[in-house]
This record gives sequence, structure tokens and C-alpha cells, in this order.
Amino acid sequence: MSDPVGKLPSELDQLPDRDTEETAEWAASLDAVAKAAGTRRAEYLLRRTLQHAEAAGLALPKLLETDYVNTIPTSAEPEFPGDEEMEARITAWNRWNAAAMVTRGSKYGVGGHIATFASAAWLYETGFQHFFRGKEADGSGDQLYIQGHASPGIYARAFLDGRISEQQLDNFRQESGGDGLPSYPHPRRLPWLWEFPTVSMGLGPLSAIYQARFNRYLQNRNIKDTANSHVWAFLGDGEMDEPESTAALALASRERLDNLTFVINCNLQRLDGPVRANFRVVQELEAQFRGAGWNVIKTLWGSAWDELFQLDTTGALVRRLREVPDAQFQTYATRDVAYIRQHFFGANAELTALGGLLSDAKISECFHTSRGGHEPRKVYAAYKAALEHKGAPTVILAQTVKGYTLGAGFESKNANHQMKKLTIDEFKGMRDLLGLPIPDSAFADGTVPYGHPGADSPEVRYLNERRAALGGPAPARKVHPVALPAPADRSFAPLLKGSGKQEMATTMAFVRLVKDLMRDKETGKRWVPIVPDEARTFGMESLFPSAGIYSPLGQTYEPVDRDQLMYYKEAKDGQILNEGITEAGAMADFIAACTSYATHGEPMIPFYIFYSMFGWQRTADQMWQLADQLGKGFIVGATAGRTTLTGEGLQHADGHSHLIASTNPASLNYDPAFAYEIAVIVKDGLRRMYGEPTPGEDSDVFYYLTVYNEPKVQPAMPEGVEEGIIKGLYRFNQASDLEGAPAADAPKIQLMASGTAIHWILEAQKLLAADWNVAADVWSATSWGELRRDALECDEALLRGEVRTPYVTRALEGAAGPVLAVSDWMRQVPDQISQWVEQDYTSLGTDGFGLSDTREGARRHFGVDAPSIVVAALAQLARRGEVPASAVKEARERYGL
Repeated sequence: MSDPVGKLPSELDQLPDRDTEETAEWAASLDAVAKAAGTRRAEYLLRRTLQHAEAAGLALPKLLETDYVNTIPTSAEPEFPGDEEMEARITAWNRWNAAAMVTRGSKYGVGGHIATFASAAWLYETGFQHFFRGKEADGSGDQLYIQGHASPGIYARAFLDGRISEQQLDNFRQESGGDGLPSYPHPRRLPWLWEFPTVSMGLGPLSAIYQARFNRYLQNRNIKDTANSHVWAFLGDGEMDEPESTAALALASRERLDNLTFVINCNLQRLDGPVRANFRVVQELEAQFRGAGWNVIKTLWGSAWDELFQLDTTGALVRRLREVPDAQFQTYATRDVAYIRQHFFGANAELTALGGLLSDAKISECFHTSRGGHEPRKVYAAYKAALEHKGAPTVILAQTVKGYTLGAGFESKNANHQMKKLTIDEFKGMRDLLGLPIPDSAFADGTVPYGHPGADSPEVRYLNERRAALGGPAPARKVHPVALPAPADRSFAPLLKGSGKQEMATTMAFVRLVKDLMRDKETGKRWVPIVPDEARTFGMESLFPSAGIYSPLGQTYEPVDRDQLMYYKEAKDGQILNEGITEAGAMADFIAACTSYATHGEPMIPFYIFYSMFGWQRTADQMWQLADQLGKGFIVGATAGRTTLTGEGLQHADGHSHLIASTNPASLNYDPAFAYEIAVIVKDGLRRMYGEPTPGEDSDVFYYLTVYNEPKVQPAMPEGVEEGIIKGLYRFNQASDLEGAPAADAPKIQLMASGTAIHWILEAQKLLAADWNVAADVWSATSWGELRRDALECDEALLRGEVRTPYVTRALEGAAGPVLAVSDWMRQVPDQISQWVEQDYTSLGTDGFGLSDTREGARRHFGVDAPSIVVAALAQLARRGEVPASAVKEARERYGL
């Protein structure tokens, strides 16, 4: 058999053929089928053969796409265990109240979304009735990532089971009065109901994968039995365009996370129109997930389609479904039967003949409403198959109609995501369709009523019985307070006493501290080091052999550095999460660990250490998600600052992360200068987040510390500075402490700095004294952000008639002369406190883009090195008339500025 003209070589050409005659016979058989029965029959046989080979476990590449039909045929559906009629009534009430809540709220202009839950109602209700395990079950229950725009349906269900009142429904999106409901899943706003914030699209699927992975981490480290916990993530097909949605698919399959199911509501519409107007999003998603190693279940067509597929003896229907683009199928859902006969069945003679066998009613049912995602039996079959599949995560692609049951004005309309209300007549039509016992008189005042069958009704009893059998209400967030004992003081002692004559970067100081804390008998196992492939950069390789890098497979190879002391050790019970080059993945890991105290009743102490600006700048949206989810832990920005990374340049030189971090209310931001400051901050953070917070102190916070890679001698901690370190400012030394101190009547100035800039002002302090007879005191500003937070709270108290003086004002009270603040950050960072400093205040910083240079060169470029600080200080004093104006010019010339 000759090769076709232009045939490209393949990998098969490189393999020896042990039996060329047999190979030729197979090829000839395929040719014979194509000739006798047509190419379509040949294609069909090949596809079935490949499917059979896959099912038999033969080592062949998987088919990336299957036909546009249900994965589970009707004949293979398991028996449905519930009362379908009862569950339909429950779902009808929830549909009604979800729509009523949003419509009633529209008169206040607060908006809301109706169409998403309308399309996905059965996807949720089937899960709530038969699958989703509550917090009162053994273990930790299931973790539910609810699609943000579907929140009205979840509130409606909580109203039906008695957890939410009618008044709360009426306060949807009106939270300021204290009795309202947040727009979307926001744990910080409704902490007894919502576990996971999901409306920032793409973060839900990413977080769900890492949550499922963290569940296994806890299991493999023998911290919590999570074997029965399943993670369910409900997503929109449009949401899958977010890069975060698919960023970790390979991780999920690589680690065989069969405790994870994605349910993608494929209503073929995003916010403005079709998800894939000219293409087929279901097929695209199937190929993407199958290629990543996931188990894919397509639940596309309702039972009304069974008759059509049985009549399709030639495969014409299946081929036509495979070629019609999504936008056209959306049009079919809104047009009459005549249009469908012409444009769908009229495509060829085979389809025309098939269409002639169908009644108008059947065609209307199939194309207008009959979707797999709207039938509980088909959804149940998909969910059951997902739970039973082992060795890989599952994605369920469920096709629905957006706006289903809301009437012709909503269903499949491009604008339905922005439509916030139904008319009274539309509600009456919906009532009749759903069969709800709501009389016309209930609309007499022109307002749509809420509906409830009664607390002792068969519907509510059934709902509560099902939830009791599954372990209690869902969704629900339940916190089991577990105060961890404080680590022994000996872990902090080395940093408090300083480094002697040895130089040590603050990055290394932090790593050493955590390494000692991980040895603590009580809390050591609860530390979760998280790093995105920069552990060696931060000096963390010493943790590899002692703590181990987590891998569910253990170590299946002999590492190349096995004979070295700090070899690369992976272990099933490894403690370190080394994520590879994915800050988004590391943050998702961090969030799962930060909230384990609530999700699993097991407080963990994660620290996520990242390189330069690639934390806040790259993943600030996830930092906000972390705050919403009430996470606790330590974020460490290593190799911090704009001038400490020698030679790295513009996209590495971080001068703005503290400014971004200051926008997050839950983030406590510190820029420590010395190792002992790190020890004090971490110790206080452990107390506040995991121990006993002081009265009125919020424990649902996380700490952001910036540490530097510049080796310096670390001094011992002076006496009595602990409060200042935590509050954000203390005097490190005074000019009078210097050898060769200026005269008592010398001009005075206060030099203030954070982080590595403390060393610049210490040098400037000496130059000012020796060269200019200026007395400068040095202050360490450990947290510009905490100083500002305290000052803002004082301003708010003043509005209530309570007079309080900000800490920064009190700390600087009586300090002579002006204040010059310096940092390795943009000037906006230290300028956060300027309005509460009573002295004259100015600042120096590293505004603009970073650049590649030596540390000295970069600091001279930005004007923050010691000579530049001296000139700036003299300029301040000259403006006050305390030094001659000529001194400024003389200093510039002396220092070559």
C-alpha cells in the first residue's frame, strides 16, 4: 500500500514494524470499509476502536474530542434515589425566590443576577439533595465553590430551610444596616454561610484545585483525615477564558486529585453574548481537559433527545450537532420550529428526512428547553460517575439554557446577564410554568411576593431530612477555635541577640527563624513553607532534607545531588510546598493553608515567600480573596526593595509592593530593618492570629513582611523597643550616642527609615555629625502601614467624640527639628503618615522604574544613598534657617552629587 502524496513522517516511522503484512491487512480493511460503506463509517469504526482501546487501558493517546452527545447514555443512567416530584417543587420555590429577591431589590438600584441560577438550578439542587456533605458529617464535609452570580439561588435555598429571613432577602445587596446579604459569596461579610469567595472569575477554579490538593496534603501528613472530603467547583463556560481557570489543570491530573469535580455550566453565553460564537465551547473544553488528563463527562441533552438519536441511523444528526456553532444553537433556542426545520434539518437530505419524522412539539421541546443540565436524573448520573471515577479529577460539561424558566424575554437572550427584573406578568407566567400555589391577589400591591410552603411543609421536611443525611446544612462555614501554644522563646533568641560580627541578610534571618520554629514540638508540624521555585535563592535548601518537599508520589527517582548534605528530597509527608514557577498557584496553596482552621478545624501556619515584586503585583487579586476568606498566615516578600537586587533591572526592582499592600485592609505590612525586628513581629503575629488576641484586636488578618538579600551585621535588640516594633516606629539611637557627637546646640533633625534604608541613614547620621555638626537621631519605621492604620482609627474616633492621639504623633512628640523619612520604596509609602507628623516632614524614595546597576550605583541614581540623604537633610535645615544655604551646595560638591 503506497503512502499518500505529501504524507508527513510520524513517530510511527521511527518504530520497527514486526509484522508488516499484518499492518497492511489492517490498513486494507479500513480502505475496504471506506470504499464499501463510506468514509463516515470508517471514521466511526476508528473512533469506536480508539475508545475501546482507551477503556481497555491500552497505552494509546486519548481522543481529545468525542461526539457532541452525552457521555452517559440514557440506558446507562443509574436509578434516581430521590422523589423527583418533591425535588421539583423545592427547586421551583428556590427559582421563584431567587428571581423575586433580585427583582424586589431592583427598585433600590442595587442590581443582581437572575439568569445564571435559573440555568444552573438543577446542578445545585441535585448536589444539595444527594451529594454535598455538610460540616456535621465525619471529617470536614465537602468544599463548595459556588459560582458567584448564582448567589441568589443559594440565598433562596437558605430561606427555604430557615437559615435566612424574609427581611434579609429584602436586604440583598444592602449590607450597611447590619441585616443584609452580600452580593456574592463573601465569607468576611457572611461568615456562617460562605466558605470561599468566587466572584473574581478564574480564582474559584484555581483555588478549588489547590484546596483539593491541600486536603491530600493534610491527609498525607497525618494532620487530618480528609478522605471523605470532596471539592466541587461550579463554574461558567465564559469564566473558563480566564487564564487562572485552566492554569493548574495539569497539576490536578498529575497528582491524581479524584477528590475534585468541576461542574461547568455550559449555557453558551457570557456577559455580553455567546462564549464561542463561531465555535463550540463544549468541544474546546473537552479537548482541553482530556488533554490535561481529566475525566470528562458531557451532560448535554435532555431525555427528549433520545427519540432523535434513536432515529439517527446514518449519524447525520450527530455530525450536524458537531458542526453547528454555539451562536447558531443559541438562535435555535429563541426561534420557532419552522426556522429550526429550515436551518437545522434542512442542511442535507438525511436530516430533512429525520426532521420529517418529528412533530413540531418534539422539535420545540428539544431545541428550546431539553438540556442535560435541566434534568435531575442526568445530573445525578454525572455526579455519581464523577465520585466513582478514581485516579483523576472529573469535569462535568453540563449544557443548559441561560435564563431557563424565566420566560421568552430572558431565555438565551444576549442581554440577560444585565437584566435585573421580571414584570408582574412574567412572574405570573413563571408561576404557572413552575406550578406554584401563589394567587393573583398576592400581586395586588404591584410587588412580587416571596413564596414559602411553610416550615412544617413536606418540601421543607424533605429538604431537611436530605441535609441531615448528608451531614447538615450547606453551604456553611464553621470555625472550631483552636488556640495554638506559643512557641518556645529559644526559637527567637538567636535573632534577638544579633549576629555579632557576622553579616546576615534579613531574608536569611527569617528563614533561620522559621527553621527553628518548625522544630517546635507543639506547633512545628503546622508550619507550611510555600515557595514558587526560588527556595535556593532564599537560602531555604537546608529545609529540603529535614522537612522534605511534598509529593503525593514520594520520590520515585534518585536525585542527582543525593550524596550532598542538602539534597533535593521529595516525600509523601513532605512539609514544603515547592510550586514551580507559578505565583498564582503558590497563592492558592497559601489561601488553602491560611483557612484550614475553618475548612478543616486544623490551624496551619503557612508562610509564602516570593521573589521581589512577583507577589503583590502579580497576584493582588488573590490577596484580596485571601482577606475575604479570613485567611491567617505570613507573606514574605524576599529580595525586597528597588535597589538591593544588584543587576536585575526594571522588572525585578520592587519599589511599590508596600503601596499595593496598603490597599488591603486585612494585611499588616512590615518592612523590618533588623533580624530582631523580624523575631518580634513573627512572635506577635503568632499570638494575634493563632493564640490570644487582645480585646478588640482583629485576629482575621495576615502579615506581610519584606526582607532583603543584602548581608549586614545584625545588632542585638535594644531594651524596651518591642511596642514600637509592633506599632511601627521607635527611636533606634540618638546623635548623643555617637562617638564624637555634635555639640548640644547643634542643629537637629530626625532621620526615619524602614528596611535596608536604615543602614543609609545610619551612615548619613555619622556624616552629618562629622562634616556638618548636625545632630540626627535615627528612627526605625517598621511599618508605615500600621502607623497609618492607627492614625486613621484615631480620626474615626474623633468623629464619635473620642479624642485619641495617633501613635506616630506621640512617638515623635518633643523630637527636635524636622523629619526626613527614607525607604527603598516609592515616596508614597513613607508619605502615608505625613499628615500626622507635627514636625516639618519630607521624604526620599525610589520613584520611577528600576534599573540594572550595582547597589551603590542604583542608590546614587535614585538619590537615597547616604550622601544624598545628607544633602536632603541640610536642605531641610537650610529652609528653616538653621544651617547656611551655602552648606547645601557645598555638600553636593563634596560628595560628587
